[in-house]
Amino acid sequence: MELQIYAYKCKRCGHLHYPYRTVCMKCKENAHNEFEIVPIAKDGTLLTFTHNFTLPGDYETVSITLGVVQLSDGLRMMGQLAIEKPRIGMKVNGAVGVVRKDEYNKYLGMIFSEA
Repeated sequence: MELQIYAYKCKRCGHLHYPYRTVCMKCKENAHNEFEIVPIAKDGTLLTFTHNFTLPGDYETVSITLGVVQLSDGLRMMGQLAIEKPRIGMKVNGAVGVVRKDEYNKYLGMIFSEA
C-alpha cells in the first residue's frame, strides 16, 4: 500500500491548502466543514535546494539535501531530495518514506527523486 499526504480543498472556491488552515487563504471563508480532503500530487519541478551538513547528533547520516518543489497541482512542498546532483528546474517525483528515525520512532515525509 502506497502512503499518501493529503491537502485540503476549499469547497467554495477550490483552492488547495497544505497544511490545514482554519480559513481559506483565497476566499477568506470560515472553513468549518468546508474543506474536502484530497491527495496531493507527487510530481513537480524543483524550485530551490540546499545541502545541510550541520545535523543534530542523533541523525544517522552526515548530511541531507532538502528542496522546495512546485507540485503539478499548484502546491509547494519541502522535502528531502534523493538526487545526487540536483538542478533548479528539474522534474521530480515524490514518494512518502522514512526521512528520519531514532531508537524507537520512524518519521515519514516526502522524498523526491529525479523524474
